[in-house]
Amino acid sequence: MKDFRLDAIESLHIFGRTNGCAYPLTLFWSGSGIEMNLKAGEVWLEVETDYGPLEPWIAVLVDDALVSRQMLPKGRYWLPILRSMDAEIPHNVKILREVQAMHDDPASYLQIHAVRTDGSFLPLPPKQGKIEFIGDSLTSGEGTVGAQKEMQWNSMVFSSVFDYAFQTANRLHADFRIVSQSGWGFLSSWDGNPACNIPQYYEQVCGVLQGTHNAALGAFAPYDFAGWQPDVVSICLGANDASAFGKPAVYRDEKAGRLFAQKQNADGTPEAASRARLESAITAFGRKIRRCNPQAHILWVCGLLKTEIDSILREAVETYVAETADKHTSLFMLPVADTATMGSREHPGYACHKAAAEQLAVEIKHYL
Repeated sequence: MKDFRLDAIESLHIFGRTNGCAYPLTLFWSGSGIEMNLKAGEVWLEVETDYGPLEPWIAVLVDDALVSRQMLPKGRYWLPILRSMDAEIPHNVKILREVQAMHDDPASYLQIHAVRTDGSFLPLPPKQGKIEFIGDSLTSGEGTVGAQKEMQWNSMVFSSVFDYAFQTANRLHADFRIVSQSGWGFLSSWDGNPACNIPQYYEQVCGVLQGTHNAALGAFAPYDFAGWQPDVVSICLGANDASAFGKPAVYRDEKAGRLFAQKQNADGTPEAASRARLESAITAFGRKIRRCNPQAHILWVCGLLKTEIDSILREAVETYVAETADKHTSLFMLPVADTATMGSREHPGYACHKAAAEQLAVEIKHYL
């Protein structure tokens, strides 16, 4: 058995936004991780993690088949990945972070230091394009694990490998990065917190995190867009913005200097001014994405859950195109979960995500 620092493995692919350091490699976002081809009888991984209430999980895939999914104890240690394999047969191994970046747990982090193996690394084929997925709980894979009756919000119910984003990229043999946070939107969180929106943190490595340790890891540093330019940026946001309409005004909007409220009319429809404010946030994010990714096709995605956002998003995208003359953008509808395909926490389950990935992969292939 021999130990290999991650930065010493030439034929290693890294998924996800990073701080530029591969030793150790910090896995900030859902779906971040490593991929390697190797002939080996045994593989171990040196990991380091800490957390408060929300522990990280990882998934291990061998030749694209899920063989292990586990929560990680605290500390720095060697974790067995594979044993008793035929060392003469090559295998593709992916090890991915299953859980989203946990905004509510400043102590939570996950790093990979090294690989220990008795085998040899083999070259990896080039990826067939690059896709960035931006979203909320739907893109974090919340609800893809657990019984339909399960309503507890914890790390267990998240899975990146069961989520439509990973499945879409995997079908296309594409590289991918995920930027997602459960409960967040274009403008605010599901309960109307204007501080919890994805656009304001998009230009940081992982700005949704909190705490001095995550700051030391580089989470709040500017993200290097030039170092990884996607062919497609897929945005599946807005379900939480739809939920925010009519919520009590309890969070202060520091920019406006007053309590934040997305109001409803008497009939339950969005108030015109509040709707316009959301549409403005959507179009502004489109401009930011275009500025950061000048060559990418911007794909606005709705579906998975049926919400008020569908019509709002459609109008906002039409406005964005009219104002910018951006010809490399489009809207795409994913299937909506029903009683048969619903997962835990009243979120779409694996079956819904699988169907979504099948359709989304066909659409995205046009732009790769």
